[in-house]
Amino acid sequence: MTWNDALPLLVLSSSLLPGFIIFNLPEERRGMRTALNLAGAGLKLVFIAFMLWGVARGERYEFRYAIVPGLELVLRADALAMLFVTLSAALWFLTTLYAIGYLEGSPHRSRFFGFFSLCVTATVGVAMAGNLFSFFFFYELLTLSTYPLVVHRGKASTMKAGNIYLAYTLAGGAVLLTGVVWLYGLLGRVEFVPGGSVSVLGPAYADQLRLVFGLLVAGVGVKAALVPLHGWLPKAMVAPAPVSALLHAVAVVKAGAFGIVRIVYEVYGADFTHGLGLSAPLAVLAGITILWGSLRALFQDDLKRRLAYSTVSQVSYIVLGVALVGPIGTIGGLVHLVHQGIMKITLFFCAGNYAETLGIHKVSEMNGAGRRMPLTTLAFSVGALGMMSAPFTAGYVSKHYLTEGAAVAGAPWAEWVLLASSVLNAAYFLPILYRAWFKRQEDAWPEESIPRRGWLETNGLLLAPPLVSAVAVLAAGSLSEHPWSPLSWAKLIAERQYVSVER
Repeated sequence: MTWNDALPLLVLSSSLLPGFIIFNLPEERRGMRTALNLAGAGLKLVFIAFMLWGVARGERYEFRYAIVPGLELVLRADALAMLFVTLSAALWFLTTLYAIGYLEGSPHRSRFFGFFSLCVTATVGVAMAGNLFSFFFFYELLTLSTYPLVVHRGKASTMKAGNIYLAYTLAGGAVLLTGVVWLYGLLGRVEFVPGGSVSVLGPAYADQLRLVFGLLVAGVGVKAALVPLHGWLPKAMVAPAPVSALLHAVAVVKAGAFGIVRIVYEVYGADFTHGLGLSAPLAVLAGITILWGSLRALFQDDLKRRLAYSTVSQVSYIVLGVALVGPIGTIGGLVHLVHQGIMKITLFFCAGNYAETLGIHKVSEMNGAGRRMPLTTLAFSVGALGMMSAPFTAGYVSKHYLTEGAAVAGAPWAEWVLLASSVLNAAYFLPILYRAWFKRQEDAWPEESIPRRGWLETNGLLLAPPLVSAVAVLAAGSLSEHPWSPLSWAKLIAERQYVSVER
């Protein structure tokens, strides 16, 4: 086995092995648990840096293991995989720091961080899957590893929400499996390749391929929270803040959206998908989800539920960009895979800070929060402005390319959807910012548990991650033309694997 063969496996193992060790650590071994978490997260970033540099130069990284003849577990680090892997690893490191501070003094930390590591392992596996079978394997491992995180607190309401989450995701997995088995029966093997692999079947199989496409998209659409498959997501907000951050920014919903990208571009191929008449219905479904999520967010007083419905809307930007089937829309959808992650994790980190420090869980309790927690509120403001597509933020770049992609694709209705979404985003975020910065606190905080010490408004491990991710939101927007920016990498993916685009 060469270094290039082993590197994808090492990336996977850097969270898998620490996770197994952490499961067996006594609760009091806090230092060892923290060291393993940070060492695994740091090592993963080092391995990924090697692969990023290599992939940019055209190197090939692939690991294959034959389970039975004709069925292989494949890990491949192509440009698309690296977009998702890098996002997952970078945000995992921040979330690890945040979770260490958030769960300080809580019970069952070894269990939490063990499943936390398995969750990231599964997410990285989804990103690097080189064929449809490998994708399905890690996709279902993600379901099983995130369920214990959702129900970590063990309360009756938490268990109920967790069971709803499990019912939705296992049902989606069953539908996905049906599509996978059907397609393997037709093709024998289904590799992820630029331009897709199913077009070799020809027109005689068109009706079957339409049905299979529907099964595959419905299966991953549960995790992507496409309407009407989104019902689990707002209910899962009973999970601890680090878990909510993972669900929305790194793992579950992003894995679903990433699955749709793989299906459209590397299983069916963009042209073949369009030729079967499948891209337009997918685009319409994405547009409906964008508007529905934004409208529902307007009426949520619970802060995390408002952010959850915002995720329902924002993740479908990725699906819309893919379904527009054009170079500019492709770039917009791919770059939003990263941009939505860094914006949304900022918002959930901040929501967790308000809850842990002041006991704030509702928008109506936010009056004066900016004066008590100015740094957290500054970070929240940056994330919210990004979601509203303010200039010099990551969200502006995504929305610009998506809107232009809709125009080039001859889909003016999609331009109106994006415009309406921006207005709705402002309608549900601006009242939060107004309350936090401009309204005075009238009553005592619901439960102030972390006193202010000078400029340190909360636990330092809770404060640092949202400040770092907020800076990333601004950097991704203002430095979007840098050669190593998410936008430049999205253009590289489009140029190499899907469409021809001038850089």
